[in-house]
Amino acid sequence: MLYDTQGPFRTMVDENTGQVDRSIFADQAIYEVELERIFARAWNFMCHETQIPKAGDFFLSFIGEESVIATRDKKGELQVLLNSCRHRGNAVCRAEEGNARSFLCTYHGWTYGLDGSLIGVPGYKDFYHEQLDKSQWGLVKAGKVASYKGFVFATMDPEAPDLEEYLGPVGRMGMDLLAEKGNLELVGGVQKNLIGCNWKLAVDNLFDWYHSQISHASAFISGFRPQLEKLSPEDQELARIADIGAGGARTLQRAVLGAYGHAIGGPRLTKIEREARAKLGDKVEILLYDDRFRELPKAQEVLGEVGIDTAGHPNIFPNLWMTGCQLALRLPRGPSTCEIWWFTFVPKEVSEERRKVIIHDANHLFGPAGLLEQDDGENWDQSTRAMRGVIAQRYPLNFQMGMGQTPVTVNEGVSYIDTSINEHPQLWTYRAWAEWMDADSWAQLKQTHSAPPKAGDLI
Repeated sequence: MLYDTQGPFRTMVDENTGQVDRSIFADQAIYEVELERIFARAWNFMCHETQIPKAGDFFLSFIGEESVIATRDKKGELQVLLNSCRHRGNAVCRAEEGNARSFLCTYHGWTYGLDGSLIGVPGYKDFYHEQLDKSQWGLVKAGKVASYKGFVFATMDPEAPDLEEYLGPVGRMGMDLLAEKGNLELVGGVQKNLIGCNWKLAVDNLFDWYHSQISHASAFISGFRPQLEKLSPEDQELARIADIGAGGARTLQRAVLGAYGHAIGGPRLTKIEREARAKLGDKVEILLYDDRFRELPKAQEVLGEVGIDTAGHPNIFPNLWMTGCQLALRLPRGPSTCEIWWFTFVPKEVSEERRKVIIHDANHLFGPAGLLEQDDGENWDQSTRAMRGVIAQRYPLNFQMGMGQTPVTVNEGVSYIDTSINEHPQLWTYRAWAEWMDADSWAQLKQTHSAPPKAGDLI
């Protein structure tokens, strides 16, 4: 397909026919527009507040391909700073995390305070003759920094809406499905690995419950999650009703669609399943899926009727995924490479046995050693390779599953579709992608982005 790399990108995503142009996964010029129009102005997840609890604590993160420092200044306020010296561009922070009094460029020694201000210049008197206006040459600061229930986000665009407005009801619900599990603390270390795929394919997959019985058949047969064997036959039957450890595709699915591309896709957790899990009681300590937090009054108030029944995977546009007690970033590293970061959280209230189960599954499900991610990564790699083909790019990808079959329901201001396995969240995400790419400013994006579908709509 011939196209202008400045758009209109909406011609590459047809929500009416469920077709998506393959070149959006392979073209270098399109990728560079993504860095500018999506990552450089979206709210990007930086870290959790427990990673930087004190003044001087820092964590090195990324906005697109650009390194940034998430830290607390001397007043304890959150700061996000571009990790690039204003003199020659060298990194001023090399460690992935730690505590610092300041950030020193190892090239010429320019030194910056925790708030990004330039506080030291070698030769300021003798070489610069005190003519350098240090107030104008501090580190580039994020346009806005904010925290939602301990999760720190930043946007480089000061024109972006505030974080909670950006998240909206669906984005907040996605974050709440993790935040309401308890008083969270991060397990030390972030698992990182590179996969030869376009970042959007890794996002696409998190909504995909169509592939599990095919792609992950060998993983589930291997018995890498043997916890159910410890239960009595009666409790194993309860676990079956609760859909714990099934390893297959769930019949009842819910797609939740929000503004700016936020979405949740995957199983419903019905009242019958929740009651079965409750009957297991403390025995769920040895199981991965402990959803008893949903029965707490506070969680029910925060999540509402829609959220309590929603057990799928949220994606905060563009690239933040929550699953179980984990959070993942799909960081772009070119059109054909994605760096994936996995953060694992454990509620402080859980028993030591439960803590071990959470960490065990975090190591064995996803990340560099995860059986499921190894399956997925191979698929994404092969898909991305094929996207580059001249002949292949003549033919669009198909996202027609479930289109026009089930009306949208709106409850508590949230739009959702209760249906079977479907591709609603994927197509919604690509639709949002095109809108972000076509908008040349936040002002335009606010006017032109698709509102969540209305009650009764067939999408």
